[in-house]
Amino acid sequence: MGEAAMAQLKDADFFVTLDPESNSIAILVKHLAGNMRSRFTDFLTTDGQKPDRFRDQEFEVTASTTRADVMQWWERGWGRVFAAIKALKPEDVMRTVAIRGEPHTVLQTINRQIAHYAQHIRQIVFLAKHLRSSEWKTRSIPRGKSEEYKIAPPKSDRGVPWESERLSACYEIAGK
Repeated sequence: MGEAAMAQLKDADFFVTLDPESNSIAILVKHLAGNMRSRFTDFLTTDGQKPDRFRDQEFEVTASTTRADVMQWWERGWGRVFAAIKALKPEDVMRTVAIRGEPHTVLQTINRQIAHYAQHIRQIVFLAKHLRSSEWKTRSIPRGKSEEYKIAPPKSDRGVPWESERLSACYEIAGK
């Protein structure tokens, strides 16, 4: 959903903030990528809060930051997440890992991260929808079209290729 939302944006839209206390889409992506790098680098063997992570810097972008930079952060972040998950074995799920010295099972950690990422991706979608306004192309049932959706034949291709590839790694770990 985040990628589909960002695909609808103009380059300048990535850097819009609604007020001084808000984050732009670029900042949200930079933060997600920083969190993903910290949590999923050496996932099973080091604390998820890496000493070389400077979280406050994730909430800063410069005038030279581009859309391409933002999308590179996005790809690198998700690449780390899915590489770490794909490397897991079923017996790893109940292993203990740490985040800021606090013990979590691998399963708890993944659930924690999914919730965190979903929160920020929803912010990205909200901002993109706000910025595109009447030009927004919904990823769900369009307003006023619910009844048509009920009688439409089901869509067999609900995901985009990268989603299928990445989700299959998660299913492999879950043994499904």
